[in-house]
Amino acid sequence: MNRKVGRAVPSPPGIASRCLCDFRVNGMRSILALILILSGCVELAPAFNGQVAEGPRVQEPKSAGAGAVSLLDDSAPVPVPEPTEKAIRFYLSGNVLWCIRSFWELLVPALILFTGFSARIRDRAERTGRKWFFVVLLYGFSFLAVKYLLDFPLNCYQGFFRQHAYGLSNQSFGRWLGNSLKRLAVDMTGYAALLWVPYLLMRKSPRRWWLYAWMATTVVAVFMVLITPVWVDPLFNRFDGLKDKALEADILALAQRAGIEGSRVYQVDKSADTKTVNAYVTGFANTKRVVLWDTLIARLDRRELLTVMGHEMGHYVLRHVGQGLLLGSALSFFGLYFLFRTSGWLIDRFSNLFRLDRVSDIASWPLILLFFGVGNFALSPFILAYSRHQEHEADRFALEITRDNHAAATAEVKLQIENLGVPRPGLMYKLWRASHPPAGERIDFANTYKPWQKGRALKYGHLFRPVTANNVGKRP
Repeated sequence: MNRKVGRAVPSPPGIASRCLCDFRVNGMRSILALILILSGCVELAPAFNGQVAEGPRVQEPKSAGAGAVSLLDDSAPVPVPEPTEKAIRFYLSGNVLWCIRSFWELLVPALILFTGFSARIRDRAERTGRKWFFVVLLYGFSFLAVKYLLDFPLNCYQGFFRQHAYGLSNQSFGRWLGNSLKRLAVDMTGYAALLWVPYLLMRKSPRRWWLYAWMATTVVAVFMVLITPVWVDPLFNRFDGLKDKALEADILALAQRAGIEGSRVYQVDKSADTKTVNAYVTGFANTKRVVLWDTLIARLDRRELLTVMGHEMGHYVLRHVGQGLLLGSALSFFGLYFLFRTSGWLIDRFSNLFRLDRVSDIASWPLILLFFGVGNFALSPFILAYSRHQEHEADRFALEITRDNHAAATAEVKLQIENLGVPRPGLMYKLWRASHPPAGERIDFANTYKPWQKGRALKYGHLFRPVTANNVGKRP
C-alpha cells in the first residue's frame, strides 16, 4: 500500500476521493465513474493506489542514491524537521484548493441536474440513439464530455500549473494533456461497459434493483483491483523489472520472510512526470505487485528502501486491500438502499427542475453522483480514520520485520523533503484529508517503537518466517 507520509495528496485531482482521490490522482480514481457507487471503496482508493502525501520540507543533504549510506547517527532519534515557508504555502494553498475542489465536485452534477441540462442530454440521446442501450451509451459519453470540459480549468491548474509553480513536476503540458485525455478514454470505456447495468436492473426489478446493483458493483470493484495494474496503469507510465538486481534480491528475501510468495517488484518511470517520491502495492492474487517510483530509488538508500518495502508488504500480509473492499462493499450496500428509499421522494419534489419522473431514467445519473458525493464527504472522517489505522499498522509491521527504526524515520523525512509538506497539520486537515498519519507522528513512532529491546512480544512476529541464509538482510 502506499508509503504516504501524510494525507492527503499534494494537489489531488479530485477521491471523489481514493477518494475516488487523488482520486487519488492516479489511475484508479478516474477509471470508472460507476465505481462512485462504491462509496467506501471510492474513499479508500488513495490508501491503495500510490498517491503521494504532503510532508515536511527541510534543508538536509539528499541521498546519493539507492546504495548510499545514511549520514545521520543511528544511535540518535531522528528529529522531526520544521517545514520551510514554501512548504507552509503549499500546505495552506492546498487546503484552499481542497475546499474549492470539494465544492466543485458537488456543484457540477447539481448544476447539470437542477438546470434540466441532464434531461436535455437524454432527449438528444433518444433522438439519436433510439434504442435504449444506445441512448444510455450516448448519454454517458455526452455527460462525461461535458463534465470533462467543466472540470478542465481546475484540473489543469491543480495537476499541471500548480505542480510546476512549486517545483514538483517534470511533466510537459503535452504529456499532461495526453494523460488527461487517456483518463477520459478510460472513463468512457467504463461507462460503455457498465453504466447500462444499474439502469437495466432498475427497469427489470424496481423493488430489488439496489440489492442487485450492490452485488454487481462489488464484483466490479474486485475486478478493477485485478485488472488495473495490468491493463490501466501501464497506459500512463512504463513499468519495468527492478534494474538494481541486488536490491531486488533483498526485497524478495524480505518478502519471503514476510510469507509472501510469488511477488513481483516493478520500477515505474515516474520521473517523466514528477519530482515527488512514492511506492505502493496494488493488485490482488496473480496481479499483486510492489511498485517503486524511480524517483524513490534515486533518493533513498538501501536500508530506507527496505523499510518502505516492509510497509508495503505489511499491507499485503495484513490483508488491507481485502478489508478495504469489504468496508466499501458494506458502505455501498447501505448507500444504495438509502438511495432506493429516498430517490422517489427527491424526484417527486423536484420533478419540474429535473424533468424526470423515475430513477430508472438515465437523466437521473447526476442525482446518483450527487447523492454519493454528499455521502462520501459526510463519511470521509470515518473512512480516513480507518485508512490511517491501516497505515499505522503497516508501519508497525515494517519496524518489526526490519528492526531498522532509524532508516524508517529517515525515509519518512526524505519522503517529506521531496514531496513538500508539513509534518504536523491541523486537526481539520487530519480529519477531512489525511489518509495517512501525519509525518511527525510516524517519525515519532519510528523513533520509539522497539518492543524487542524490552523483551516484549511482537504484535506481528507470529507472521514472520524464521531468518535463514536466503532471507536475511543487513538487519534481522
